[in-house]
Amino acid sequence: MRALVTGSAGFIGYHVAAALLAEGAEVIGIDAHDPYYDPALKAAREARLAAMPGYVGTRARIEDPGVLAGLMARHRPEVVVHLAAQAGVRHSIENPRAYLASNIAGTFELLEAARAHPPRHMLLASTSSVYGANRDMPYRETDKADSQMSFYAASKKATEAMAHSHAHLFGLPVTMFRFFTVYGPWGRPDMAPYLFTSAILEGRPIRVFNHGDMRRDFTFVADLVRAIRGLIDAVPGTTPVGPEDSLSPVAPFRIVNIGNGQPVELGDFIAAIERATGREAIREMLPMQPGDVPATWADTTLLRRLTGDAPRTPVAEGVAAYVAWFRDYYGPPLAQGGATA
Repeated sequence: MRALVTGSAGFIGYHVAAALLAEGAEVIGIDAHDPYYDPALKAAREARLAAMPGYVGTRARIEDPGVLAGLMARHRPEVVVHLAAQAGVRHSIENPRAYLASNIAGTFELLEAARAHPPRHMLLASTSSVYGANRDMPYRETDKADSQMSFYAASKKATEAMAHSHAHLFGLPVTMFRFFTVYGPWGRPDMAPYLFTSAILEGRPIRVFNHGDMRRDFTFVADLVRAIRGLIDAVPGTTPVGPEDSLSPVAPFRIVNIGNGQPVELGDFIAAIERATGREAIREMLPMQPGDVPATWADTTLLRRLTGDAPRTPVAEGVAAYVAWFRDYYGPPLAQGGATA
């Protein structure tokens, strides 16, 4: 298999690229190493990929005209896994233009490149945030999702609509997957696992929003990668696989949730970090952040139908793996709790 993975030095992109390389695939990676968070972490991820046979990396911005078209023309990938994006709900309030460029313009460039050089299957990352103000849970792919609560979520919903139009007009087989709160080794430093773990080990307070009344469908990254790998082979056709299928009636296009299917109270997630670090958190209770939602919960029936599997790693096990990686990567004094606020 020859696969193009956008965002290959990112958290999820790194894990997907590494898994494909491990099974003998050729991976063409592209990543801008954007300074939104520590570029050294991105460089460390990519260095590990570069040491694996079959990896070809390019450092560039996907929204720059012609970049993705050139890669598609040269390498003719059979599969595209599009993970490059400007992430973060809260950052999108402060800097929405970055989301317009990377998420919308970048995805447009990819779709046009695929139009010229069609792959066998395109898999594009969306997010559970597109469900927005929906209150009926668990979220199902067939639910209406028109009430996004952040520009990040709106930009991702826009990419779903853009991809559907190309699937319809040009026959491009597209699977959009909606992630649910992914965590694990090599995770981003702007996400809760890092923020909580680093603060707990340093003896600093952690910020707990909505006074702790939050539930998240925490999904361990290895489970996510296994789901994406299974979906690569589940190319959308013309016949639904069951009543739960989100397959479009006019295009080879479907949306699939990837979540653990078991929402966890935020307090229980923090408790798992406390057990893994051996230290107690100091909690600073705060109101809800703008653009955030109190709960997420994925219905994974369609994912199971398409792949025969679904995420299943318990939070305690996943958190322990994350904390072990954190200590190994960051080292003392941070990882050993030697610093104090």
